[in-house]
Amino acid sequence: MPIDCMIVDDDEMVLSHLRSLVVQTPFLNLLSFHTNPADALIAIENQNLKLVFLDINMPGISGMELARIINNRKGTEAPRIIFTTGFERFALEGYKVNALDYLLKPIEYEAFIKAAYKAKADIENNIKPLPGVTGYTENDFIFLRVEYELVKVYLKNILYFEGFKDYVKVYVANSDNYIKSLTTMKSLEEKLTVNSFMRVHRSFIVSLDKIDTITKNTVRVGKTLIPVSEQYKESFKKFIDKWF
Repeated sequence: MPIDCMIVDDDEMVLSHLRSLVVQTPFLNLLSFHTNPADALIAIENQNLKLVFLDINMPGISGMELARIINNRKGTEAPRIIFTTGFERFALEGYKVNALDYLLKPIEYEAFIKAAYKAKADIENNIKPLPGVTGYTENDFIFLRVEYELVKVYLKNILYFEGFKDYVKVYVANSDNYIKSLTTMKSLEEKLTVNSFMRVHRSFIVSLDKIDTITKNTVRVGKTLIPVSEQYKESFKKFIDKWF
């Protein structure tokens, strides 16, 4: 799965060079690039980023300050940071804000791809399956952004997710209410284990062990009928076929 990333650098030439390096790297997907740190911060709030290539020495908000803001606002959902800098003395400071790596300018592709692979390994290994356990991981919960807080929700309690344009409703067992989270369906899919959850519709992800009945075009979770759209029927059929 491609890693969605961003570049932030106030130097147009460096920015252009970094864009070309990202394009050369098959597993990186550049969502946006910015010369203004304030613009980058707004974009980070609205994008499901996994990685930011961040210049340290910028006017207004420095890269260090921006990294701290990102970590404070995004918490466990904060993207990995790879600093880009013309000064080696900043390397130690970078690790104080949980930077994954730093690249010294002028940046050559050999150093860039090494840092990119480091980020890839860190992102992919963030959630590891527990030995002998199907469907659950070391993190058998997720944190959901609810207004100004990160709220822990245990996966075993989730019935299904219903997606809207700017938020997701999370329905949990033994409750008549739902949790409204400022996240996206795409972001949730990346966090959830495929053996426990499945997307059956553009607007719905269901907990597989909470399904009560199945028809050709719907599943029922409790009293709720959830449509299975054509786009997801094939993958859902593979799940059903395991039981026959």
